[in-house]
Amino acid sequence: MSHCAPAGHAPASDAPASDAPASDAPASDVVPTGTRHLDIALVGSPNAGKTSVFNRLTGLRARTGNYPGVTVTRTVGTARTAGGDVVTIEDLPGTYSLTPVSPDEQVVVDVVTGRAPGTRPPDAFLVVLDATTLRRSLPLVAQTMALGRPVAVVLTMLDEMAARGGRLDVGALAAALGVPVVPVQGHRGRGTGAVRELLDDPAAWPQPPVLPPEDDDEAAAWAASVLAATSWSAPRRHAPSATVDRVLLHPVWGVLVFAVVVFTIFQVIFTVAAPLQGAVEAAFGWLGERVAAAVSPPLLADFLGTAVIGGVGAVLVFLPQIALLFLVLSLLETVGYMSRAAFLMDRVMAVSGLDGRSFVAMLSGFACAVPGIMATRTIPSSRDRLATILALPLMTCSARLPVYVVLIGLLVDPSTRWGPVSAQGLTLFLLYLLGGLASMVAAGVLKATALRSDGLPFYMEMPPYRLPTARTVALTMWESVRGFLRKAGTVILTASVILWALMSFPARDTSGMDPVAADAYVLEHSYAATVGKAIEPVFAPLGFDWRIDVGLVGSLAAREVFVSTMGQVVAADPSDPADALASLVHDDGPRAGEPVFDPPTVVALLIWFVFALQCMSTLAVMRRETGSWRWPAMAFGYLFALGWTLALAGRWITIAVTG
Repeated sequence: MSHCAPAGHAPASDAPASDAPASDAPASDVVPTGTRHLDIALVGSPNAGKTSVFNRLTGLRARTGNYPGVTVTRTVGTARTAGGDVVTIEDLPGTYSLTPVSPDEQVVVDVVTGRAPGTRPPDAFLVVLDATTLRRSLPLVAQTMALGRPVAVVLTMLDEMAARGGRLDVGALAAALGVPVVPVQGHRGRGTGAVRELLDDPAAWPQPPVLPPEDDDEAAAWAASVLAATSWSAPRRHAPSATVDRVLLHPVWGVLVFAVVVFTIFQVIFTVAAPLQGAVEAAFGWLGERVAAAVSPPLLADFLGTAVIGGVGAVLVFLPQIALLFLVLSLLETVGYMSRAAFLMDRVMAVSGLDGRSFVAMLSGFACAVPGIMATRTIPSSRDRLATILALPLMTCSARLPVYVVLIGLLVDPSTRWGPVSAQGLTLFLLYLLGGLASMVAAGVLKATALRSDGLPFYMEMPPYRLPTARTVALTMWESVRGFLRKAGTVILTASVILWALMSFPARDTSGMDPVAADAYVLEHSYAATVGKAIEPVFAPLGFDWRIDVGLVGSLAAREVFVSTMGQVVAADPSDPADALASLVHDDGPRAGEPVFDPPTVVALLIWFVFALQCMSTLAVMRRETGSWRWPAMAFGYLFALGWTLALAGRWITIAVTG
């Protein structure tokens, strides 16, 4: 039966959403004294436009963190209402239902009910609905209403629905639901002024006299009655999307297109980023010269030049490659291709006993393994989730990119090309491909042995292809780049400073010595040399000397630290680390005078960084997600053994090939 609002309830207008620039100013980060403190939660399914609404309401004044006790990311911001008050807005993870089937959906339920540690129920809910998928989304509205808090609906994608021949009476929808319904275009900011007006007084929002049924079967009948009361007709399938999907979702052509897309990404990284990297290198070179000229105390000058500029700068020179990678990934995500890639790869993942949900998490691993591991909370099967977590560190994260770029520069001549195809770009593509294939093999072995389980049905919404705004793509990219910069300013800087101290102390009397010889003498007798020489027997078969071993120790903090550490080892100008490493030679022993970074050693290093789990942050989040150190220890151990063995094999093969 239909639950309609009484006559006194004024439904939202059916007029198009309007702009309200005067009221769209971002909220202040500080809540004025005397203002009411209200917490508003955004609830909605994935791809409903929830984050776009959140960004418009908060003016991007948002902070991210984790829910207490769990590692699912939460995004919280402040929004100014039309009346000038400030409210807190929380963008909850996307969910199709408040009946949880996976850990991340359980987190949503715990938060909206106030059962999560350190939380209380939100004061009101804004349920974001995609008008093109209304039939599927209405049960979520019913479940949210049942929580007994004020509810309003924010309706997105109405323009797309109209373009595809669908029909919906927004005013009738508000009357049938008995709650306010506001149409918006989140990506363009239209209609957010009306939402701000609602936020003035959530307690005054109209609510239905009778709550919708919570039983699934009855809720489905209720949803059908609501749609019947709104003159709703389903939109046609997006014709261009259907045409393109015939190719992109094809089991053969789709896989080939995906391979071409990934291959092109890495060609772009080496080709387009080169002039941009040159500009960054020049900037750090200029900064290093200014510091050397302005700072007179030798120890302070060395600290600023080597630890700060050399350490952080040696990583930041690769910012153009990192930014380009994130730009392309954000473009593919916002245009709708990533959903197709996950659906397509479901067939491929089946070989390893997993499904497309695992591939979605692994795609996140291209940026960083930490959010990738957190993304496994969408996987209902605990065994599938664990297998994905243990295999995911093999996906090539952005932290490896600076290491790969430097080592590929030492191994592959940049002038080697085959038409538009760069040999360096091809090598990078093969390294990423190796990591992806290795993760699938590892997951397959785990699923066939210790983590055997039956598969669960997999479904994924295929949103229509949408041309994203430049602002949306830029913001998505900036969030990832900002994370990289934050890491450079905290973890990498801290590690660089610690390693500089280990390489500079204990202090030695080098008076009368040549500056280059003095630096080598201090390094040779430093605490870092002691550490490197202590573990040298482990890595000597791979061709690594104690200086490379110091870099491997540093890379445990963050893989990028390997680049900055090697820059400090050779006192390299951060604008040109590869050339400095190419000139590094063995000082003694049977290889005295030979390059440290000869081809067999570089190949072994590349393979080591493909497989070894050189990241303490990844191990820490594994511990939190699995609730035990058993699985992180297993991951570190099997990946260490795999990396060492395959690096040795790569070294032997290279020696055999090159003579």
